[in-house]
Amino acid sequence: MVHIRNAREGEAELLSEIGLRAWQKAMMAMGESDALLDAARSAFVNFTRSTWLTITVIEFNGNIAGWAAREHLDETISDFWIDPAYTREGLGSALLEQIEKDIAEQGFAKAAMQTHSGNTEAISFFQKHGYAIHWLSIAYSPKLDRDVPSVGLTKALGAEGDVSYGPGF
Repeated sequence: MVHIRNAREGEAELLSEIGLRAWQKAMMAMGESDALLDAARSAFVNFTRSTWLTITVIEFNGNIAGWAAREHLDETISDFWIDPAYTREGLGSALLEQIEKDIAEQGFAKAAMQTHSGNTEAISFFQKHGYAIHWLSIAYSPKLDRDVPSVGLTKALGAEGDVSYGPGF
């Protein structure tokens, strides 16, 4: 059974471990996991402890299987992590649908996110859900203490097919 809810303060350590496992899986494919592991662990712990109020959790059969965050409570999805043990269960799609609903209900016309440019699994996932790449950049990440090549993806939110020119067209 799938349940989506807000994170709780006491879950920061568990959420950081889920994020770290998902991050390691993504970074392993790019061959960068080991060199950045300590910085990533610290970043996840600090983030989940300080911004747990912005985190939405997805549970599967009573276990936390992933989470997403909107760090500034705007249209940007700052974090999106599904525990590798729970991938291919439709949980990412369900979580994304809820996050997009929250963004739209707050009056934003689009959802946005960014990821490492080599994270092809994440890019494919978001593209499958209607996101398009709108920029590529290399910027310093203070959390990881290094330059990171990133892509930015966006998706217009709202009623599908809401491009009519009048009744019946």
